[in-house]
This record gives sequence, structure tokens and C-alpha cells, in this order.
Amino acid sequence: MGDPHPKLHATELTRTFGRGDRTVRALGPLDLSVAPGEFVCLVGPSGCGKSTFLRIAGGLLRPSTGELAIRTTPAPDPRLRRVARPTAMIFQDYGIYDWKTVQANVRFGLDIQRMPRREADARARDWLARMGLADFASAYPATLSGGMRQRVAIARALAVEPEILLMDEPFAALDAQLRVILQDELLELTQTTRTTTLFITHSLEEAIVLGDRVLVMSARPGRIIAERRPPFPRPRSGEVRSTPEFTALKSELWELLRPEAVPA
Repeated sequence: MGDPHPKLHATELTRTFGRGDRTVRALGPLDLSVAPGEFVCLVGPSGCGKSTFLRIAGGLLRPSTGELAIRTTPAPDPRLRRVARPTAMIFQDYGIYDWKTVQANVRFGLDIQRMPRREADARARDWLARMGLADFASAYPATLSGGMRQRVAIARALAVEPEILLMDEPFAALDAQLRVILQDELLELTQTTRTTTLFITHSLEEAIVLGDRVLVMSARPGRIIAERRPPFPRPRSGEVRSTPEFTALKSELWELLRPEAVPA
């Protein structure tokens, strides 16, 4: 049985691009429900429509057919103006502004919500402290490492207290060691905030460490062909990587994914 009141619910969702004989079916039909506070990871071959789905969820694309509903809650502070979609998105390329300081980047979404400047600055500083960036509030992104820039992007996204956090391969550009560190930081952070999260990754290890559920998508047009729940209770830590259950689930997911990843 699924959650009777899902935070996000997609029904027969499809997306095509182009027209006539140049039409490309990129996604679907896709059905998906995400419960409040759930962390769902999507894995699938390149070009299967994972990012397309995330952009539909974030309001950046319209579906061709089907519906996507997000169940919202009223803003706790009536002074704040809710944005059109209560989501925050983090991309692989950070998506932060080079001409703004680190603090101004983190405050950006709060400025859009018209939060009073003093309050917005205080919340931005709080998130910078939580992400280990307090000493870099006045710095500009060009002076930061890749890992620090991604921390800025995460702080900016979470500072607006989004209903749903959408993450599109946020650690793919980082080296292996830094990727593990940020995975563990994100794991600790999301277990504390319980923010509903949709996370796209090519890394099965990443999906198993982070996810309450791992959904495997088919080759284009992407559909969900399998679902697995990592057998690790929360709160969990990165130490699950060394367990036999982790290795077994990774092998099982790869057997499901491999036929989809091989070119036709």
C-alpha cells in the first residue's frame, strides 16, 4: 500500500520532444508516489528521462500527457510569498551565481520570498555554519573548490525550507573521495531535516547509501521497472557500505539495470 497522502504523485506522466517524424518519446508513461519525508533515488541509463522528470517536478518543463501533483502546506510565516512550486533544485553544475558572495547566494531564494533582510541574513548564516562555510560568507564562488561550491548550492536550496528537494546528480563532477564525504554529509543533513527528496544518480552505491527507496528506470522512454528498499534502518551512516547486504543489493540492482544500459 502506498502513502494515502503522498507529497508528490505522478500519474501516467509522459514527455515528448519535437514534432512529426522527429518526435522523441523521452519519458513515460511514469507513475510514482513519494511520501512526506521520504528520500527516493532514481537510477537508470543515460538518456532515459530521469532529468526530464525532475524538471517537470520542479516546474521547469510541462508534461506532454498525464499529471503531477504536489501536496503543499501553508507557509508558516504569512509574510512570506510562496513561489509557484514549493521545490528547490540542485544541479550537477552547482547553479550558483559567480557575481554574488557565498552569503548572497544562500540568501537568494529568501530574497525571492521577500523575507526581511535581517531574518534572511540570519538564516543564511545559520546554513553556512551547518555546511562548514561560515568563514567564506564574503567569498565569491570562483575562489571555492568544487565541493565547497556544491555545499553552497545545498545550503541555498535548504535555506528556503522547500517542500521537496530535487537533486540532479549533484556529486557527479566531484572526485571519489569528496563524493563520499558529501554523501555522508547529505545523509546526516536530510535525516535531521526530513525533507522529502528526489535524487537522481548513476551511482548505485550512492542510491543505496542515501535512499529509503531505489527506483530503477528503463531505457528511453523511461518507465519505472523495479523498486528496492535498502535494508538499513534510519538513522544510518556511511558504514553500511561495508556490509554484505550493501554488496548484495548493489549486485541485484546492477542485474536489473544492465539490460537497460546496453545499447539496442
